[in-house]
Amino acid sequence: MRRCLQLAEMGKGNVSPNPMVGAVLVHDGRIIGEGWHRVYGKAHAEVNCIDSVADADKHLIPESTMYVSLEPCAHHGKTPPCAERLVKEKVKEVIVCNSDPFEKVGGRGMQILHEHNIKTYTGVLDKEGRWLNRRFFCVQENKRPYIILKWAQSDNGIFAPYGNRRYQISNAYSSSIVHKWRTEEDAIMVGTNTALADDPQLTARLWEGKSPLRIVIDRSLILPTNLKLFNRETDTWVVNDKKEEEGENLQYVKLEFDEHLLENILQRLYDAKVQSLIVEGGAKLLNTFIDKGLWDEARVITGNKVIEHGIAAPVLSNATKAFETELEEDALQVYVNSDSKYPYAEGMGL
Repeated sequence: MRRCLQLAEMGKGNVSPNPMVGAVLVHDGRIIGEGWHRVYGKAHAEVNCIDSVADADKHLIPESTMYVSLEPCAHHGKTPPCAERLVKEKVKEVIVCNSDPFEKVGGRGMQILHEHNIKTYTGVLDKEGRWLNRRFFCVQENKRPYIILKWAQSDNGIFAPYGNRRYQISNAYSSSIVHKWRTEEDAIMVGTNTALADDPQLTARLWEGKSPLRIVIDRSLILPTNLKLFNRETDTWVVNDKKEEEGENLQYVKLEFDEHLLENILQRLYDAKVQSLIVEGGAKLLNTFIDKGLWDEARVITGNKVIEHGIAAPVLSNATKAFETELEEDALQVYVNSDSKYPYAEGMGL
């Protein structure tokens, strides 16, 4: 099952809004097939696993055990049901990490296997599987994207110097890791002041992979249109209270700027099948998410620089440290919300 999870992770950033899934086919202690869900809309892990079996081993499939990190699907979507493929191949038994909370599966996959006398087992490395697919589970169970707060702070806890000017706290290696993270998530958000002060691109140009949907909050549409956020390089939302308008790679999303603003943004993202959101700043926006308890994970990079005077970094509440590691001379601390349904599984990465 650990191998299934390793395979599943290879689909990170490419399968949303589907979950990451890996599958391993074993006969008499020997792996005869492996597969994972590679691209949204294409073949699922179980199908890729079976298709990988060498011709000389195909006759072994009915006497083999399929290990799969998520319950085989039971519905016709962009691909046929995987449960029916396993029945067709007459796989002897199926061992599953997590049950699928998606309403069109929800136990039906296991039921199909049972009805055709295929032995089934569930719950193997359940916590590890839920951590790996925490974005997918969050969307299915909470009806909102998985929320990751991310910021860099100085060694003395300063978020940025005063004066609305760009200041690089983290090192080049940390910056490349941040761009890797961007390829793995569906959307990224900043506030008006960050857009003005930093003129960020919010793309993944330092890492190979897709860039996330960019979201900037600009209530009164005061941001100058020559900012990099408006270059139409990738899909961008401008959340405001003036107009609703959609153009090429640029959409104005009109919402009421009241106490439910963040919840309403998350609803729009959920409706758009956005599975995860990174909030990168500024400090006021991050603190608003923290104060509302609207966060699942926080990634805090602490540089080895000291800023004498500036804006204090956000302070997490109700947080449990998952792990910490070094990014060359920077330090990365990862936290999860203490009320999270997706607690960190020891030994797993991001």
